[in-house]
Amino acid sequence: MSRVPSGLWQNLIALQVYGANTNVGKTVFSTLLGAHFVRRVGRRKWSLHYIKPVSTGPAEDADDSYVKRYVNVDRVNVTTLFQFKDPVSPHVAARSAKFIPSDDHLVKRVYTKIREDASKFSWETHVGLTIVETAGGVLSPGPSGAPQADIFRPLRLPVILVGDHRLGGIASTISAAESLVLRGYDISAVICFDDKGRFENSDYLLKYFQNMDIPAFTIPWIPVLEGYNKKQEREAMGKYYEEQSMSDEMQRLARYIVDHHTERLASMDKLAARTRKSIWHPFTQHKSIAKTDDILVFDSAYGDYFQARHTPTSSKGHHVANTAEKPILYPAFDGSASWWTQGLGHGNPQLSLAAAYAAGRYGHVMFAGATHEPAVTLSETLLEGMNNPRLAKCFYTDDGSTAAEVGIKMALRATCKRYGWDGSKDNVGVLGLKGSYHGDTIGAMDASEPNVYNEKVDWYRGRGYWFEFPTVRMKMGEWVVEPPRGMAKELGGPELFSHLDDVFDFEGRGQGQGRRWWLYERYIRNTLDDLVKRQGRKFGALVMEPILLGAGGMLFVDPLFQRKLVEVVRSYQFTEKETDPPSDPLHWTGVPVLFDEVFTGLHRLGHFTPSSLLQVHPDISIHAKLLTGGLLPLSVTLASKAIFNAFLSPSKSDALLHGHSYTAHPIGCHVANTSLKEMEVLKRGYAWKNFKRKWERDTGHRGGEVPAGRWGMTAGLNVASKTQGVKTWSMWSKPLVVWLSYHKAVDHVIALGSVLAISLKDAEGSGYTSNAAAGLRDALLNDRSRTAVSVHSRVLGNVIYLMASLTTLPKDLDAVGDALKQKLNQVSGIETGLARKSKHEGQIEDVTWMAEEDAKEHENHWGTRTP
Repeated sequence: MSRVPSGLWQNLIALQVYGANTNVGKTVFSTLLGAHFVRRVGRRKWSLHYIKPVSTGPAEDADDSYVKRYVNVDRVNVTTLFQFKDPVSPHVAARSAKFIPSDDHLVKRVYTKIREDASKFSWETHVGLTIVETAGGVLSPGPSGAPQADIFRPLRLPVILVGDHRLGGIASTISAAESLVLRGYDISAVICFDDKGRFENSDYLLKYFQNMDIPAFTIPWIPVLEGYNKKQEREAMGKYYEEQSMSDEMQRLARYIVDHHTERLASMDKLAARTRKSIWHPFTQHKSIAKTDDILVFDSAYGDYFQARHTPTSSKGHHVANTAEKPILYPAFDGSASWWTQGLGHGNPQLSLAAAYAAGRYGHVMFAGATHEPAVTLSETLLEGMNNPRLAKCFYTDDGSTAAEVGIKMALRATCKRYGWDGSKDNVGVLGLKGSYHGDTIGAMDASEPNVYNEKVDWYRGRGYWFEFPTVRMKMGEWVVEPPRGMAKELGGPELFSHLDDVFDFEGRGQGQGRRWWLYERYIRNTLDDLVKRQGRKFGALVMEPILLGAGGMLFVDPLFQRKLVEVVRSYQFTEKETDPPSDPLHWTGVPVLFDEVFTGLHRLGHFTPSSLLQVHPDISIHAKLLTGGLLPLSVTLASKAIFNAFLSPSKSDALLHGHSYTAHPIGCHVANTSLKEMEVLKRGYAWKNFKRKWERDTGHRGGEVPAGRWGMTAGLNVASKTQGVKTWSMWSKPLVVWLSYHKAVDHVIALGSVLAISLKDAEGSGYTSNAAAGLRDALLNDRSRTAVSVHSRVLGNVIYLMASLTTLPKDLDAVGDALKQKLNQVSGIETGLARKSKHEGQIEDVTWMAEEDAKEHENHWGTRTP
């Protein structure tokens, strides 16, 4: 997606003229509008720039010369960006051209021209109107074959839609308007040329769009020119433009355009203040919002980018010295995937169309004792995609927290029923991992240890026990499995691996590091013995996020530990009363295992489910966020047949009495089905294969064991010569991740799938209350990098994380990565004057920070130096 600001300036009105069809009079209207503004009398003079991004047919018949001829004043500039000689659709005409512009190139060329216009004027004395006129209809293809409404969407210019005054024009005009609305355009006005009562299109369309709160205007059609020679034709048309450009209707339209622009600017200026007055933000200490400009205002979003309003801080960072040159908005890379929900890009037209279809077909239908096709299809798709023979049923809720809530209800009921416990009287808790987080509803909160999110919640009780665990992280270019401080005796010392796949090589680690298996099992069993046998505590479930703990600080759990934890829990006897083992091998044993995959599931970590990386089948699995590609709230709790059967009884009171008004909302379910189909296409596509290829093992690395080197630790196994392809991969480039792992301000880094997390060193201690990452976050957003990219990100104490959507392009990630390196050096007080070209992907690499001995040792280890 193009990284350009939406077209909004103080001193320039930029409009996009779309037509309901071809030959409906777009150029006639553009000429009328331009002629009106340049002839306006007032304290401000207007200049006109007419831009035709794509034109087909002979150059002498191009629309730009037509506009220039009939506006006919000095303050007019006309531009055609790409002219194709064949008078056919642009995608056909472009085939014979030497150069076919990409959508990104085309949009950037248009933006550059508009920006040049804006830099010339001052609102007080001289202002501008830029008209961008498309070719054909709203959904007519551009040179690439993509619909024009999609190509130009990153600019999101206000639209003037020229209706079709011919037979059938009512339907084509309404369809064109709906296509624009569906894509998030603002239609400033609809123009209806008067057909002199022949079809009465204008009468109908005026009333129709009035009901949609879209102003519509009627303008007389051009005079009949039949039998005129060229000179007579030009005289007649000149008279038409002279008279009609200053008509009462054009005066009214122009006044509306100016007022609409002024109101939009005023609304943008006031939105932060209105927000501060009436909004209570989530996860925000409002004492920290010292001034209104601290509130970030988003105007729209598309692809991977928010369109954010400039503040004095961001304007300074973007080196905008002159109000007349400053765009009101700027694009900021959505570095948190919009709170982890964004999977297929903002404003995705396929998802928008799916939502509109389901809204039109269903609206809302209740789900208790009823059904509908989107919900059934989605449940079948998820159960099949999980490839888990234990899972058999799908329960719908609305977000990750409530999915966790119902999953915990399921597990506790099943356990209590089997062991004869009375959950209303007995204190039944859960097992989990330290640093875990499962949502903000009270039951989900109680499934996590006391932490900054819940310890001041008055109803919180923290019912459970949470294990310490070893973590995986990259340091100085190598993957390290480390125990918590002071727990090397219980969990073993650090392990070093050259490739992340080796961390997931459970068979290899079991053979070469069998002691690690034994240590993990002993620690877990000893802990359970103390809790269950000596303290007499009861537990009803193992609840954990597989592989990566998100809100807890992007903690990468040693997958070997999680596998062993599941294995021990399933074989452990949690009650003194002997129970017969289930005859069904798919029945849960010990206590049910619940995987919270709200953050880590649905390809976030490079796989449909992270349980496939762990090679563990949970009894309950919960999913949300990426489920609908970030468009709508929807969540599911998948459960085994054994869990489902625990609620079967003649009494309704024994049923799972849990639900929401929007349970299995058909719009959300249909969007989720569409989203999962798109993900499947991505999974098979070239882009992900290319990402994976770049994370394959370095062929120049020698085989055998990795030397202990600087770590002084046990080496893991390197089986590079035996492995083809990779199980673990990242959308973030390997050179970037390695570079970060060496940085003196970085403690460690992790990269898996779309997630990149950097833990910064903090002398005062790490954790959620640390401010170590705040400076880097602010610099990425407000101080635009040399690659001209701003990045909106979130921090978790001393951890700053960046997350791509599943459709993010490598060039965008490269730009973000370069910004990250530049700003990390900047906030760390490190000079970046020394730079060289990397052999990896042509990136500029700053190496000033690297101590010479570290660089040399890294070169010896990898075979080539890769900072």
